[in-house]
Amino acid sequence: MKYLTTIILITFLKVTAMAKEIKTEILINATPEKVWAILTNFENYPNWNPFIKSIKGEVKVGNKITARIEPPEAEGMTFKPKVLTYEINKELKWRGHLLFAGLFDGEHKFELIDNGNGTTTFIQSEKFKGILVPLFKKQLDNNTKKGFEEMNKKLKEIAEQK
Repeated sequence: MKYLTTIILITFLKVTAMAKEIKTEILINATPEKVWAILTNFENYPNWNPFIKSIKGEVKVGNKITARIEPPEAEGMTFKPKVLTYEINKELKWRGHLLFAGLFDGEHKFELIDNGNGTTTFIQSEKFKGILVPLFKKQLDNNTKKGFEEMNKKLKEIAEQK
C-alpha cells in the first residue's frame, strides 16, 4: 500500500508540473451584451476571427462541438471539445484533448467582465495539462498566445465599430 501511495503521489506531482496556463485580456469599449453577441456568432468566425477559424455544433453545456484553430505561423488543428460553461454575457468554457485525456488537455475560457461603465474586460485563457505539455511549451508561449492576442484585438475592433 505504501508503494502504491508513493507512485500515486509521484504521478500527481509530475502531472502538476506538466501544466501551463496562457491568459490574455483586453479592455473593450462596448457592453458585455455587444461583445457576447459577436463572440457567440460562430457562423461569422471565418469572416473575422484570425485564431479560431470555425466552431460547429450546438454550443450548449455538455455538448461536444468541433473547433478549428489556426495559431499564427503554426499548423492548424481541429478538435472536439466538450462545452463546460455557457453563461450568457459572462463565460464560455470548453475542454478538449489531443487523442485522449491526459496526453495534452486544454481548458479554454472566454470571460467577460462588466466594468459598469459601458466597457468590458475580455479575458481569454487556457489551462493545459498532460505529459506532452512540456513538448509544446514554446509553441504555446509564442504562437498560441499570439493567436489569443490577435483574436482579442479583432474582437475589440469589431465591437467598437458597431
